[in-house]
Amino acid sequence: MLRGLYGAASGMMTQQRQQEALSNNIANANTPGYKADQTAIRAFPELLIQQSGGQNTIPTTQGGFNPSDSRPLGGMNTGVYVQETIPRFSQGDITESGLPTDVAIQQREVPDENGAIFFAVQNGDGDVRYTRNGNFTIDADGYLVTSQGNYVLDENGENIQTNGTVDTITPEGVIPTADGDTALGMQYVADVNTLTKEGNDLFDGDAEAVPAEAAFALQQGALEQSNVNTEQTMADMMDAYRLFESNQRVLRVYDESLGKAVTEVGRLT
Repeated sequence: MLRGLYGAASGMMTQQRQQEALSNNIANANTPGYKADQTAIRAFPELLIQQSGGQNTIPTTQGGFNPSDSRPLGGMNTGVYVQETIPRFSQGDITESGLPTDVAIQQREVPDENGAIFFAVQNGDGDVRYTRNGNFTIDADGYLVTSQGNYVLDENGENIQTNGTVDTITPEGVIPTADGDTALGMQYVADVNTLTKEGNDLFDGDAEAVPAEAAFALQQGALEQSNVNTEQTMADMMDAYRLFESNQRVLRVYDESLGKAVTEVGRLT
């Protein structure tokens, strides 16, 4: 009976994790460049149940029964768990914002099936990170930064000094300034599944310069929206809630049965 308790409890915890991921997706549905999380749910290893003992069983010298006297009863699943949470990197819709510092990546073709193109930025610790959120602005010192204040990097890994204004950003990512042209440090990740999501639309991992065979264009005055499908996400949240309730009812039934076993059965004996 306790196995049933564990199975129902694992189902409740799994649906809770699923609900948390879906809620985070809904909360970021309007965040530019946000990539929706999807959970990978796996089952614990299945166990083979065997019956031991009976009228014809013979105890071994070590005690117990000879395994040859047991017979298989079938498999038993021991529960489920969330193995990992994986971002989905499909292209989001492009919408115009009218702000000259906003930039959207229109990814057309990449050499790798799971490849993607990102902006390179510098986080508060000075480390290079990657993002699809092109909602940029200019700080008090004239540097191009993200909405969280992270420096946007150029092709040489340096901060971009705009002298207080950005008039033009070409489709190739070149920003003409009075001090000369500066190119955005676009980076390419061959396998986005190797990236680690850090929050604030930042990803950590290995990247390289965009290969020549990759086709993309930057659109100034526009933003790539999140790839969250709000209608589907709401439906998935309802499914997760119903599954949580189902496991909760199973857990309650087991709890009541254990209560009867402790009180009523014990009193009869």
